[in-house]
Amino acid sequence: MKIPQITFTRFIAAMAIVISHFNKDMFLYNIDYISNVFLKANVGVSYFFILSGFIMVVAYHKKERIDYFDYYKNRFARIYPLYVLGLLLYLVTRYSNFSFYKLFLYLFGLQSWIPGEAMILNFPGWSISVEFLFYLIFPVLYNYFYVKGNKSIWVITVMLWIITQIFSGLYVESSYYEGPHTQSHELLYYFPLMHINEFLAGNLAGIFFVNHHQRKNYDVPVMIIFILIILSLIFIPLFFHNGLMAILFIPFIVLISKNNGLITRLFSLKQLEYLGEASYAVYITHIPVLYILREAIQWSGRNIGIDKVFGIYIIVLTCTSVLFYQFIEKPLRNSLKKIRIR
Repeated sequence: MKIPQITFTRFIAAMAIVISHFNKDMFLYNIDYISNVFLKANVGVSYFFILSGFIMVVAYHKKERIDYFDYYKNRFARIYPLYVLGLLLYLVTRYSNFSFYKLFLYLFGLQSWIPGEAMILNFPGWSISVEFLFYLIFPVLYNYFYVKGNKSIWVITVMLWIITQIFSGLYVESSYYEGPHTQSHELLYYFPLMHINEFLAGNLAGIFFVNHHQRKNYDVPVMIIFILIILSLIFIPLFFHNGLMAILFIPFIVLISKNNGLITRLFSLKQLEYLGEASYAVYITHIPVLYILREAIQWSGRNIGIDKVFGIYIIVLTCTSVLFYQFIEKPLRNSLKKIRIR
C-alpha cells in the first residue's frame, strides 16, 4: 500500500532538523516564537522513528510471515549506501577526527550504544544506529505478535511509552543529568532503548491504519493537529525527544494517510513526493554538505552574510540530495535487493 502524501512530510521534518543544526545567528532565530520551533526541531527525529514504525507495518501487512534474510537485505539496501556516503563526505573536511575505533562503531551502527560516542564522525548517523535496532526486532515483532493479532504488544507499548516519559522527565531534572555534550545527555537523547517506544507506537498506528483505512477529507483535523504541534514546541517546556509527541504525531500520520482532501492532492504531487523520497539523503548528508560549503566559501575569500549562506546551503543541499538519491541510493538499493543466496 503506497501513501504518497505522507512521503513529503519526511522532507518537511528533515528540513526542520537541517535548520535546527544551522547557525543560530540567522534571521529565523531572531523571530519571536518561530525561533522556539527550530530550537526544538530535533523532535523531527522522533517523527522519523514513529513514521518508520508506521510505514514498516503498512509495507508488510499483507504478508503471512516476514522472511528474515530478505527483510534484512532490503533494509540494508535501503539505508546503508547513503549512510556510508555521509561518512565519506564528512571525512572530506573532518579527516582529522578519523580513527579506526570510530570507523568500526560507525560502520556497524554501534555509536549510540556506547556512552560518549553517539556523535562520532557524521553525527546524524546516531539515529541510524537506533534504526538498526528497530530493523533487527521488527521481523520478530511481526511474526510473533502482529500477524497473530497478539494484543499483549499493545499493553507492552503503552507501558513502555509511559515508563520512558516518566524516566525522561525525572532524569532531565535530576542531579544525574549534567546537561548538553555529556554522557548523561547522550543516554537521554541518543541511547537506542530510549526510542523503542516510538517505533512500537508507530507499528501500532500502522496496524490501526491498515484495519481502518477508509479515505475521507481530513484537511481540517490535519491542520489543527499540525498547529497544535507548532504551539506545543513554542509554549510547552517539556522534554519531547523520547516519544512524548507521539500523542500528536500519531493522529497526524494516521489522518493524513487516510485523507483525500486538498492537502493530500498537494502533497501527492510528483515533485513533492520525489523530494520526500530524497529526504533521507537530505538528513544523512546535511552536516557534511554544510562543512564542505563552508570550506568552499572560505576558500573563495568572499564575505557572505549568514542569511545568504543559508539560502545557498538549502539550494545546494536539496540539489545534491536529489542527485544522491537518483544516482547512488536508488541504483545501489535496486542492485543489492537482487542478491540471492542459493
